Amino acid sequence: MRISVIVPAFNEEAELGATLHSIRAAMAAFDGLGWSSELIVCDNNSSDRTAGIARAAGATVVFEPVNQIGRARNTGAARATGDWLIFVDADSHPGVPLFEDVAAEIQRGRCVAGGSTVTFQNPRPALRAVSLAWSAVSRLNRWAAGSFIFCRATVFREVGGFSHDLFAGEEIDLFRRLKRSARGSGRAITIVHRHPIRTSDRKMRLYTWREILVFMLRTLAARGQTLRSRQACYVWYDGRR
Repeated sequence: MRISVIVPAFNEEAELGATLHSIRAAMAAFDGLGWSSELIVCDNNSSDRTAGIARAAGATVVFEPVNQIGRARNTGAARATGDWLIFVDADSHPGVPLFEDVAAEIQRGRCVAGGSTVTFQNPRPALRAVSLAWSAVSRLNRWAAGSFIFCRATVFREVGGFSHDLFAGEEIDLFRRLKRSARGSGRAITIVHRHPIRTSDRKMRLYTWREILVFMLRTLAARGQTLRSRQACYVWYDGRR
């Protein structure tokens, strides 16, 4: 068994080193099973030291010139040689227990894809409520948060990977297609929950609640069409880090 861990990264010099350190440590879960693994960072047209930090950490670095997280993940996946793909955001920190949970799902043989519930670093009460609400929605609908996704490589490619039409919400779109595939093959989508992925709260620190609410209301009013515009998805693409 071979596992490919893929990290999309746009101007992530502040967070990437710690993330890659966490991933390397967590990959011991696969080493213990005798599985091989690789770490791939997709530099999504960064203007900072992202690529250099990734190379210094021993990651394979690939380049995606179009600044779009779905494209960055797909470019990383195109380079991957693993039987399974794990996507981890550049500001998120998996632990050994989380990777052990993923390995257990792979070994059971029913799962074709999945994700993890989420917890924030240094969560304030409001953020804790957000993470609990999202985790409930995620488990109920079997939608993975973009911060942590795992998928059988053949199935990921069969369903077409991440959409190039979406600048946000691409993980929900992917899991809608993965769920159809799973139903057709009698397999399952699993959201593991015993050891949540720990992710940065930086969006909540860098953007006001008003900015986030305005984005959400515009998206609802436009029935999701804002997700097809980089400018409208400013929370992801305006460069605040």
